[in-house]
Amino acid sequence: MKRLFTISLSLSLTLVMLSACGFSPLTVRINETPQKPMIEKRETLTATGYAVISIQNHRVPAQQRLLAIRAAKLDAYRSLTEQVYGLKLDAAATVADMVVQNDTFRSRVEGVIYGATLVTITPTGDDTYETTLSLDKEVVQELRQLYLGQILAKNK
Repeated sequence: MKRLFTISLSLSLTLVMLSACGFSPLTVRINETPQKPMIEKRETLTATGYAVISIQNHRVPAQQRLLAIRAAKLDAYRSLTEQVYGLKLDAAATVADMVVQNDTFRSRVEGVIYGATLVTITPTGDDTYETTLSLDKEVVQELRQLYLGQILAKNK
């Protein structure tokens, strides 16, 4: 009994001493606001597109390069559209005697992209251009809401 009283008294004195120092283990500080970062980091989607120069349909090399840059940019937009809206995939397989005779896939991407930022246009290798685009995630949410609104309007 004396030991229990001693432990209780010791614990009480410890709490009194801690609270005299300004520390209370039972205090919850609700009104403190978390520190905001100095630089706001914005999340973005990025997409890269590629195009080969030599297969562009023009005889003048400079024009082929310009067409390849345009094709690479369109490929990057297609990739962004896939990330925002998804990809529709149709597949068919023909099997005869438990052997695949024919296996086909067809994909389609459909959507609207606005607000994309051109990050880089870079020649890669001797005959290819690489184009990178970025899209802010807030714009992605707006695009998805617009898309869902259009689907709902169609179904009415």
